[in-house]
Amino acid sequence: MHMWTILDKIPYSILIVIAVFMILAPFKPMPHVLEKLIMLKNGTLTKPIDIFDLIFHLVPTIILLLKVYRSFSK
Repeated sequence: MHMWTILDKIPYSILIVIAVFMILAPFKPMPHVLEKLIMLKNGTLTKPIDIFDLIFHLVPTIILLLKVYRSFSK
């Protein structure tokens, strides 16, 4: 099955909920994405686990952006 076909089958509603949840998780004390972006800005994002954590939390958002791009490029 082609990657775009799989992407087309994922509903926007589910993808948006997952993306927002992953961006905001954990809710306290600070979302990981925000924490890791601050580390990136400060030049302290060097540990592989921190880089993986940033990518892990951004994957649903990246998939959502790909789906939006795909919808507008058809």
